[in-house]
Amino acid sequence: MQKTITVEAERRVMHPRFRKYVRAITRYKAHDEANDAHVGDKVRIMQTRPLSKTKNWRLVEIVERARGVEQP
Repeated sequence: MQKTITVEAERRVMHPRFRKYVRAITRYKAHDEANDAHVGDKVRIMQTRPLSKTKNWRLVEIVERARGVEQP
């Protein structure tokens, strides 16, 4: 998909039976109009109207660029 990024949001959730914290990852598809974001970047997204079947978010800003990753 062009102009689309996948953003992972990680949170820690306590398992109801074992009482141990586990990682839960939620993936959001977001619209990146300028194709600025790259793998490993920390970004800020906001919810918007549905842009496609699975895309309901858009990129607001790139908070931090990834280190050690070559940007094209």
